[in-house]
Amino acid sequence: MEPASLVQSVSIIVPTLNEAENVEQLTRQIMASGIDPLEIIFVDDGSTDGTCERVRALAAEFPVRLVVRENPTLGLSGAVVAGAHAATGDLLVVMDADLSHPPSRIPDLVRPLQAGGCEMVIGSRYVRGGTTPGWPLWRRIMSRAASAFAYPLTRVHDSMCGFFAIPRPLLLELAPAATGFKIAFEIIVHGGRSIRVREIPIAFRDRARGASKMTFRVAAVFFVRWLAAVVRRKPARAAAATVRAPVR
Repeated sequence: MEPASLVQSVSIIVPTLNEAENVEQLTRQIMASGIDPLEIIFVDDGSTDGTCERVRALAAEFPVRLVVRENPTLGLSGAVVAGAHAATGDLLVVMDADLSHPPSRIPDLVRPLQAGGCEMVIGSRYVRGGTTPGWPLWRRIMSRAASAFAYPLTRVHDSMCGFFAIPRPLLLELAPAATGFKIAFEIIVHGGRSIRVREIPIAFRDRARGASKMTFRVAAVFFVRWLAAVVRRKPARAAAATVRAPVR
């Protein structure tokens, strides 16, 4: 175990858009998780339901900070990158505001990074032990299909899940090129084989309050980004084969 003075600090990044009903409960669950976060950074993209006011009120009791993006760009990925720039922790945990990701698993995301065993840890619905309780069949099929499309590029079972931990410098290096809803997928694709990714099982629960941000447009953006990643990978594989040929 590392000496206490060398343990890396943790910032939690939570993008928000009209999540006033969820931010307080999420904050309390994070603080009860067993992790000692340096800060919880809520990055707001124009909420009109009082989310920002609730976050500011929480800051009087908890290590909470608010980043407001006046002119939001690049969707959820842009919010995460803005949070990473504002963060002061060595490690970042990215999670949704709607309580679908279990805060109790945050220590399990962070521990492998602090031990130096990998560069990214994902909370996965699709490794042994992962579940999606309460999901309707159609949503299970759509989610599984998206993960299946992504797997050949990532070798990760659930690169679609937005609950992950990563060193702050690595996210800032790889994420600026991301423009979609599924930032973990894009980070892994841009990082290639240089990133060791570990998946831990989680129970992913559908939101109980507020409206989902997943739309047809979001799904279409992911498909375009996936297709672009496939096109980029094909020339790289051909080049690698050419280089290896003389060795045979």
